Amino acid sequence: MRNSEEAEGFDGEASNTSMISGASSPYQPTTEPVQSRNVLGGIRCDMEYLKSHFGVLKVAEVALALIAFISIETIMLCLPCGGVYFFEFVSCSAFVVTGVLLFIFCLNLHAKVPHVNWSLTDLVNTAVSTFFFFLASVVLAALNHTSGAEIAAVIFGFLVTCVYAVNTFLAVKRWRMGDGRSVAVQTSEYIRARTASRGEMEARPDLA
Repeated sequence: MRNSEEAEGFDGEASNTSMISGASSPYQPTTEPVQSRNVLGGIRCDMEYLKSHFGVLKVAEVALALIAFISIETIMLCLPCGGVYFFEFVSCSAFVVTGVLLFIFCLNLHAKVPHVNWSLTDLVNTAVSTFFFFLASVVLAALNHTSGAEIAAVIFGFLVTCVYAVNTFLAVKRWRMGDGRSVAVQTSEYIRARTASRGEMEARPDLA
């Protein structure tokens, strides 16, 4: 009888212990959904960027590059076709790259990757797009200028070239004002902080 009572008491204590450990377990079913909501809540559309000069220029570049690409795609017959293919490649590439940058800047995703110099990235993209759009428009105007679709593609090609040129000018101006050096300043401050912390650790006596 004593053994059975002890066994029942042991089972009761074990069940209570398991209930307590289960209640205090850190692996709760609501942990992941809460973290997911916090991560998704940090992404929002930056309307201030869209209203700025760079935001308006980015939207215009994406729209004009898309119209130029659609215009060149409506050409059914070309002779020669080298200028058409080159213009098609330039307009499609500019539309995709500039659209991705616009998406990143609108949702503030660039703030989550501070180690990338986004000002320099935007400057390089606008400068390269200006050069290649101008070159593609000149080549297309010289080789293919008979149909209405070709003329429309040339017109929109020069329009988007002007918009990219204005964006490049503003990006260079911003770079010269020191905005492009922000990443380098942050890196130097980080290095100084790491050096100071290492000096403090070396100055402390060994506690062991």
